[in-house]
Amino acid sequence: MSSLCKELVTLQLGHYSNFVGTHWWNLQDASLSEELGEINSDVAFREGRTIDGQVTYTPRLIAMDLKGSLQTLRQEGCLYSTNKESSAISWEGPVTMHQESPVSKNPFLLDLDKLETGVLLAQVDSSDQANSSGAFGAGSVNRQLERVAKSYALEGSVRVWSDFLRIHLHPRTVSVIHQYNHGGETHRLEAFGQGEPLLQGPVLEDVEDRLHFFIEECDNLQGFQVLCDLTNGFSGLGSKVTELLQDSYGGKGILTWGMVPVTHPDSTPMKDIYHVINTALGMVHMANNSSFFCPLTLRGGLDRRPGPPVAFPHLTYDPSLWYHSSSVLALALDALTAPCRLRQNGVPVGQMADLLTGSGRKVVAAYGALPLPMMQGATLPDALSSCAGALPWRPLSSCPDGGGGQCFAQLLTLRGLDEQRLVSRALNGPQAPNALHGLKSGEDVLASYMASFYPTGDLAMHLLSSPSLLTPPFPRVFSSDLGEQGCLQSRCLAPGAVPPTVSSVPVLSCLQSGPALGPWLAELHRAVGALNIRRLAPSFLSQGPELSEYQEALEQLRLLARCYRDDNRGAAHFSSEDSNDDSDD
Repeated sequence: MSSLCKELVTLQLGHYSNFVGTHWWNLQDASLSEELGEINSDVAFREGRTIDGQVTYTPRLIAMDLKGSLQTLRQEGCLYSTNKESSAISWEGPVTMHQESPVSKNPFLLDLDKLETGVLLAQVDSSDQANSSGAFGAGSVNRQLERVAKSYALEGSVRVWSDFLRIHLHPRTVSVIHQYNHGGETHRLEAFGQGEPLLQGPVLEDVEDRLHFFIEECDNLQGFQVLCDLTNGFSGLGSKVTELLQDSYGGKGILTWGMVPVTHPDSTPMKDIYHVINTALGMVHMANNSSFFCPLTLRGGLDRRPGPPVAFPHLTYDPSLWYHSSSVLALALDALTAPCRLRQNGVPVGQMADLLTGSGRKVVAAYGALPLPMMQGATLPDALSSCAGALPWRPLSSCPDGGGGQCFAQLLTLRGLDEQRLVSRALNGPQAPNALHGLKSGEDVLASYMASFYPTGDLAMHLLSSPSLLTPPFPRVFSSDLGEQGCLQSRCLAPGAVPPTVSSVPVLSCLQSGPALGPWLAELHRAVGALNIRRLAPSFLSQGPELSEYQEALEQLRLLARCYRDDNRGAAHFSSEDSNDDSDD
């Protein structure tokens, strides 16, 4: 590991967060074959050795979920198994045999099993043996799957996140909360107040042990990345976990992403009330404990009656499938987190937050062009000029980009365009199609383009030539007008022709702090404040928090919304007179 590497520890809290996280780790695994690439994989991965001396390369990750959520995945993994039979135990009493049918595996998992033994590669090329050298856990699976060149349609077979996990995990990664069930009708982790008290006793000791294991081996820890379910009881657990991180590692950055699926299985009107309350409470507490907090969702709003799901011009994802929606969010997260994982000129998570969170504005919004629409062979000025005076991205936090030309700060990441495609090949002067085509660098092109929408505000950007690589089992969510590299094809497919498999895409992402967040947060405050919780959801308060704590959190949400007024006043500047002024609520 390079001495310049600044390690990052990732925590995934909840089932949908693990869906997004699994896709995100699969994307990281796909890029491991790039030696000395722009992304430093040592930031997120760790090297280890099995008891037999085999080198391993696994995520520096703690993934928490509920009982019954793993299905075919072994909690302790298989990399560090001794593969030795246990000693026989003598027993002279009666023996009763109970046989349980194993959980069936989908075609992708079955092929992974074959890769472990080399059977699948032998089927592809009988003269080629499975690669037994190199590190287990990451990268090697990717290289072997590339040789197999096989795609999968898992829409009907993905039940849990491990159904499409392509890498090995360390035995210290998966933590199961046995007090609550993943499925069924009883013992469900549905309320904020159920999650908060979980982080004590054995669960607290377990989390601390896992944190110490991953942190103690770090030479230069930059901080933490937390993915947390926002609409269920994990919002309460996440509030306590981020509080623990802040108290124990206060000098390190904490980037928290609140994950919200478009739909929830078996939802009811009462559960919808729980979802919006959990969202509000979790956002307030995790924003307070983190360097910044960013919701990630393709849902049309965070209240009980959202608008339609986010639509992208060149995506055909099914919003009702977690397997699909989580892949889109992971693709965005891959770009959003790239600055803190760069090999050269990386930006630690704490500095990322410092750029975006002035005057107490610790909630930020995400946007993404997935993919950035551009013709094959076109340049960045060509792509931006073709947007017809509009920004190319869509909201990824359910916050509309409606700041009226005002923005406090933005962090842009562009992936997938090499140096030759960042600037125009057209001549300068009167022959240039527009001003963007006359600029000399990609940074100047993006800065000029963004200034036409946001004349003021801080702007930081990172341009990476490497695209996001898509390998099995990333779902086929791209429209048929995209080519293999994710660019628009100049010719339409012939009738009956099979569209090419998209193997990489250019992506433009944005983290933004601006006035648009104020009305958005105020609307969430209104939606929750309008609920008579003692009448509509008395069981919510019976599980905690206390009514006074609930009301205090709503007040903090109201004051947080007012931080985004364009008058440079933070929450700390509000007087009691301000606190009683509800004109913006």
